[in-house]
Amino acid sequence: MTETSKIIPIASATAQKSAAVQDYAVRGNRQFVADILQRPMRDLRISVTDRCNLRCTYCMPREVFDENHPFLPRAELLNFEEIERLAKLFIQMGVQKIRLTGGEPLLRRGIERIIESLARLNTREGKPVEVALTTNAVLLSQKAQSLKDAGLARITASLDGLSEETFRRMSDSDVPVKTVLDGIAAAQRVGLAPVKVNMVVKRGVNDHEIIPMAGHFRNSGIVLRFIEFMDVGSTNGWRMDDVVPAREILEQINSRYPIRQVDPNYTGEVAERWHYADGSGEVGVIASVTQAFCHECTRARLSTDGKLYTCLFASGGADLRGPLRTGATDQMLANLIAGHWERRFDRYSQLRHAATGMQPGERSGEKIEMSYIGG
Repeated sequence: MTETSKIIPIASATAQKSAAVQDYAVRGNRQFVADILQRPMRDLRISVTDRCNLRCTYCMPREVFDENHPFLPRAELLNFEEIERLAKLFIQMGVQKIRLTGGEPLLRRGIERIIESLARLNTREGKPVEVALTTNAVLLSQKAQSLKDAGLARITASLDGLSEETFRRMSDSDVPVKTVLDGIAAAQRVGLAPVKVNMVVKRGVNDHEIIPMAGHFRNSGIVLRFIEFMDVGSTNGWRMDDVVPAREILEQINSRYPIRQVDPNYTGEVAERWHYADGSGEVGVIASVTQAFCHECTRARLSTDGKLYTCLFASGGADLRGPLRTGATDQMLANLIAGHWERRFDRYSQLRHAATGMQPGERSGEKIEMSYIGG
């Protein structure tokens, strides 16, 4: 990643513990850490690569991420042993689910090895940690069985349109839609269920595909989720005029296929869930722009090079790789993680509309790119 990212150094390996942050291991009977707004840490997203084989316009626009873009050298990436070590510490603090992201995580050589090691871990309650992965599905047909065999529980795939023209426009690639659909089918076939498909909706670009996408995945057992175009990072040219609100998406679907709202699967679930009235499946909407869910956000994000971010819209992260590679004990690392989370007060989406005419980055400076910390 370029040096435009602001990094917040939180300690060196030999630093003394902050007086404001007690030794994590001896914090009374508390099992979990909570931030300033009393949000626990339940989900960990780990980016395993900053590289991708597509150039989706809302994530990695080609004019920025071209052939000359300085992607991270391999030595700067967390290795699998480092990822596992940090994951164990996050689990001690309450993490129950881990999702591997990127970039495109299937580009990380030997991805099955880290899945296997993470899938062996248990939560503090003794239950297996759920390990999931988000992918563009380009390589999924080749990888689905080995991912399942390694212990992966679930897959979420990205697909922003069914027509070749729309998909090419959104992904800025020549990959055929069939390649992605075949990958999704392979994931379902090997049991990586329930398979979810995410569609980012951008007005005037792919919003005409809302109904075709809904029709395609009805009666398939696959959960389709529509995502409002978000101002993640500082390079995707986000404008509020390009956002198709979740309410509008739902109205379109309901006009063709009647739907009814159902309860979330768990507290803090970001997708609003709807079932087709005829029992033909489920759709969801993720309305980060028009219906902020910051108050329930429980996600921590670990970047490819080992920085801890507490918000998808963050401008700064806390370095864990440095202490990790210079002799920090597990206790020191746990204190760093817990201390950073306990100082968390992020609520970017809730603040987005507080400032009239707010543009991307006005409140938080240059935001970190989604390809660096995962969506």
